[in-house]
Order: sequence, then C-alpha cells, then structure tokens
Amino acid sequence: MNAQLTNPAVAAFVTAVNAGDRDAFFAALTPDATMSDDGTDRDLNNWAEKEIFSSNGRMDIESASPDGLTLTVNYTNSTWGSMRTRWAFTVTDGKISRFETGQA
Repeated sequence: MNAQLTNPAVAAFVTAVNAGDRDAFFAALTPDATMSDDGTDRDLNNWAEKEIFSSNGRMDIESASPDGLTLTVNYTNSTWGSMRTRWAFTVTDGKISRFETGQA
C-alpha cells in the first residue's frame, strides 16, 4: 500500500486512518485544515469521528497520481461497507491543509 504513496503527508494520513490513530491523523493535518465529502464542506472533527474512528475506517489504495496528491481508494467502514472513492489532497508546509473525498 505505502509503496504507491509518494507524498509523505498523504502517506502519514493513510497510515493514521488505517491504524485508527487519532493523534497521528490530526498531526498529519494543519491546524486549520478543511475537508469536503461528495462536494459538501464538512466539519472535519465530526466527520473524522463518524466516518473513520467510530466506524473503523480503512483505506486500501487502488491507484495514486504521479504527484501522490490524488488517490483512488477502496474505502471501508462499519457504517457504509466498502466503496470506491477518490481522495484529493492539498499539502502546505508538509501537512495536509485540505482533502476532498467522494465516490469515484
């Protein structure tokens, strides 16, 4: 999985999600990070709790763009099951300042 992840900030994000590690997840983000899900901006803390941590979210990387900032992922959690998703990341000073996800 991490062999395809060429951007260190994105790799840290994916590793934290897959480990269910809240501290590492938020450490991979800038303090003012934002996100959207299916084109709608969401509260990052609430979204992460619901979609990742309390539902055992897991990212299995299908493909990554050459710059490592866009991923196609088989995302699985106990709420929604498994779905093919696209993730796009903006990295600022080595941390993720925004990510956008949605069905691929």
